[in-house]
Amino acid sequence: MPRLFVPSALSMSVPVRLDVEASRYIIRVMRLSIGDRVRVFNGTDGEWVCELAEPDGKTAIIVPTEQIRAQQTTDCPELTLMFAPVKKSETDFIVEKATELGVRRIRPVITQFTQTRTVRLDRFNKIALEAAEQTERLDLPEISDLVSLDAALSALPDETVLIFCDEAGEDDSKPWGGEQGRARAALAALGDLKARDAAILIGPEGGFSPDERQFLRSRAGTVPISLGPRILRAETAVVAALSLWQAVCGDWI
Repeated sequence: MPRLFVPSALSMSVPVRLDVEASRYIIRVMRLSIGDRVRVFNGTDGEWVCELAEPDGKTAIIVPTEQIRAQQTTDCPELTLMFAPVKKSETDFIVEKATELGVRRIRPVITQFTQTRTVRLDRFNKIALEAAEQTERLDLPEISDLVSLDAALSALPDETVLIFCDEAGEDDSKPWGGEQGRARAALAALGDLKARDAAILIGPEGGFSPDERQFLRSRAGTVPISLGPRILRAETAVVAALSLWQAVCGDWI
């Protein structure tokens, strides 16, 4: 049964008119006809089975007939991903996997070594929507426009811990390292952060500058972590960090 996100309210027997893209998908791609069913969610009203009432390829109408999942409430902490955009396909991958792994907010940021300085929010939102449809999420992540690292950090609530993934975090000889600033192994560090909302920060292909490292290490509420002895690609680091957080602090527990 096809699964769709719709921006409209969902309630029993109240018709919902689909937009052109969704209509085209169920009529021309899935070839549904009157009486055929689809699963629909909107991020607030749970998930519903709907019947196709008017199979118009431009503005099809569906009617909710049964709620099969209520909107979930959870005590799980909220997770934000902050990352420096990389190449187009890799950035698309990051948005897709962050959605699949349950991130609540996606925040692209500009760092000193960020090479990609523009993003397409419409593209990001479409990728996230498709990933949510495929992975049984009942909501969509909130995706913001590209801002400076300073602006993104300033917008973080005081109670949100910043998990700083530093690829050079174990070098004690550098100004950003040393006994006090040394990055901890990820599992050990995350074990101390359960039940706290968190933001995971992943840098660009060139990593973080020494000034950024020193600033982040001195910032209150920042926990530097290491993702191991190897230098990871940005998109690999995202998947690794999000998976570790979900396993220790999130909804995999």
